[in-house]
Amino acid sequence: MVQVSAALKYTLGRIGLFVAVLAGLWLIDMNVFLKLMLALVFSAALSFFLLRGWRDEMAGEIAEAAERRKVEKERLRSALAGENPQDPTDPPTDSPR
Repeated sequence: MVQVSAALKYTLGRIGLFVAVLAGLWLIDMNVFLKLMLALVFSAALSFFLLRGWRDEMAGEIAEAAERRKVEKERLRSALAGENPQDPTDPPTDSPR
C-alpha cells in the first residue's frame, strides 16, 4: 500500500470540505462571491474539528523533519569547523601521516 503524507491528506481534506460546503451553498440564491467566502469560512471551521487527527499527524511529521534538519545542520557545522566527531559506525581514523 502506498504511504500518503499527512500534509497531502490534510490538504485534500480541506479542499474536499470546501467543495462540499460550496456545493451545499450553491443551491441557495445569493452572490457567487458571498458563496465562496461563506464556503471558505465554514469549511475552515469544520476542518478545525473534523480534521484534527490529520492536522496533528502533519504537525508531528513537520516537527520530525525540523529535528532531522537541525541535527544535520549541526553535524555539517561541526565538520566545517574541523570538529569532526567520530561516528561509532565509522572505522577509526587514528592512522599516522
